[in-house]
Amino acid sequence: MMDKKSALITQILMTFMMASTMSGIMSLIELGPTMVWLNHWPKGFLLAWPVAFMLNMIVRPTAMALARKAVRPSLEDDLSAS
Repeated sequence: MMDKKSALITQILMTFMMASTMSGIMSLIELGPTMVWLNHWPKGFLLAWPVAFMLNMIVRPTAMALARKAVRPSLEDDLSAS
């Protein structure tokens, strides 16, 4: 298990990378590789990053629980095979 400080820094970095990549790709698809795109991308990112961070804080516990449930059966299978 990760300590709280490491978990928070991980979430900040992960949401930064995801928001910058997704806002860049989606606006590139919409506008094409133009100066308009380069002008809109930072604005989209500045809106997307705090939203991504807050959604990550809300959704993360559910995702972690689902991941544990998905992995648990294989762990039990490994233990019973021993």
